[in-house]
Amino acid sequence: MKLGQIGIRRAEVADAGRIADVHDAAWRQAYRGIIPGTELERMIARRGPTWWKRALERHTAILVLEVGGRIAGYATLGHNRMRMLPHAGEIYELYIDPEHQGLGFGRSLFAAAKAELRRYGLASFAVRVLAENTPALGFWERMGGKVAAETGERLGETTLAVEVFGFDPE
Repeated sequence: MKLGQIGIRRAEVADAGRIADVHDAAWRQAYRGIIPGTELERMIARRGPTWWKRALERHTAILVLEVGGRIAGYATLGHNRMRMLPHAGEIYELYIDPEHQGLGFGRSLFAAAKAELRRYGLASFAVRVLAENTPALGFWERMGGKVAAETGERLGETTLAVEVFGFDPE
């Protein structure tokens, strides 16, 4: 694979379609066999280009990873939605297109997301991970996260276990 130029930047409305493509591919890889099939398909379909376009028009904080001029990953972030935790910020999502995984891009996107949170004054942050998503659990542990809470996520008729990783200021 020829990588070309690599960069991370704030997403623009014109990126919505490619972010949706990355979301689709990454979620299918990460959650097939974890999230029930019909629920997974419904969740992916709901997050198409129009959804991402609206999120960007609302100024949602989204970073994109570009490899050779093509979006190969994204991260969404902002204030912590889990009020019971002491962490001010949250990385809501961080996904890399499957063909670009294992090359260190997740680590780079994480560093950029962490810097963006600090820029917003959110030096401590949390990340929610489905407990059955073993590769993601390993990634967040390698990034320095410590399990701060355990909870559940209701998806359709199923409740899935969730590990919440906390990251304290450095």
